[in-house]
Amino acid sequence: MASDDHLRRRTGAHASDARPSPEEMLDRVRRQAGAGAQGRHRVYLGIAPGVGKTYTALEELQRRKERGTDAVIGFLETHGRRKTAALAAQLEAVPRKQIPYKGVVVEEMDTDAVIRRRPAVALVDELAHTNAPGSKHEKRWQDVEDLLDAGITVISTVNIQHLESLADIVESITGVQVRERVPDRVIDAADEVELIDMSPHALRQRMRHGNVYPPERAERALDSFFREGNLIALRDMALRKVAALCEQDLEEYMQQRQIDAAWSAGERVMVCVDDQPQAQNLIRRGWRMANRYRTELLAVFVETPKWAAAPPEPKRRLEENLRFAEDLGAEPIRIRGSDVARALMQVAHDRNVGSIIIGHSRHGRLHELLHRSVVQNLLRRAGDVDVHVVADRAQSEH
Repeated sequence: MASDDHLRRRTGAHASDARPSPEEMLDRVRRQAGAGAQGRHRVYLGIAPGVGKTYTALEELQRRKERGTDAVIGFLETHGRRKTAALAAQLEAVPRKQIPYKGVVVEEMDTDAVIRRRPAVALVDELAHTNAPGSKHEKRWQDVEDLLDAGITVISTVNIQHLESLADIVESITGVQVRERVPDRVIDAADEVELIDMSPHALRQRMRHGNVYPPERAERALDSFFREGNLIALRDMALRKVAALCEQDLEEYMQQRQIDAAWSAGERVMVCVDDQPQAQNLIRRGWRMANRYRTELLAVFVETPKWAAAPPEPKRRLEENLRFAEDLGAEPIRIRGSDVARALMQVAHDRNVGSIIIGHSRHGRLHELLHRSVVQNLLRRAGDVDVHVVADRAQSEH
């Protein structure tokens, strides 16, 4: 059986030399900054239990310690895995808090003790864990927020099935209700999220070899939560989550550096919506294109100064079209502007749009000329963005 290192696929590589990394240098600066400095949060996100999140986090902590960073274990679960326990034994661990509960003593992270110890970096395993009654916080992710507020950088771990937004999907696919959850905002706000990936086949093999659970428990797990179809679905969710976070980082990078041209990575589809019936056909076409590209759909309406004086009926039809777009999963966007083409391209640049769908005019020569000027201006400004001008089939048939 290959080692844990060879069975993982990571989104990034670690340097092998002994020099501090930029993140570690920042940790030290934050430590010197004193009270008020915010710690960084690095999350190892796994597709399922057993892929190597905790072991990877321990390796990271060990590397930082070897480079001179004050690093400790805030809380760790080995789950009886020998390699994990052996690596953890080489690192300092802050003593756990003993909490009496229903006739037994439960061990939880002693958050206040970690803060008093004031390490530069602390490892906190199982971010979604529910603390025993009598703990400072109900959830471990709340303890992590305390550490971050105290200026301590945190390395944490969590599996994709514990994200709050995916609870219903995970239950419908696996048949298992995941009760321990972490809000998506905690992951979205993390400074770094690294995917710990493994093919479903490889993970099932690890389980058969007893590297995840004892043999009797592993057999039950392979026939339930760890069925190959379940693991494929969980892996897809994890990949999509990390892709969404990368897309968010890309947008922030482009905005900070005032990059005007849309980049090819994760390009969205945008439909130009108005109050006309054809808008719903455009939205359907945009949905099919976005579904084919596996990207997001935006439905955009530009509110010109004249629109404020429009009668109630066109406004009602517009709202109906925007609701239709939202029902199909599009994000409705309303933006004000006197130059429609300029406003549309601003949205395209801000939201990394690769394709724009817009319709021809349908009613009257004046309307046609005005609408055509929008299309022409849009084509002139488009640059690297594809513009799809769609004919009104109902109008062309008359």
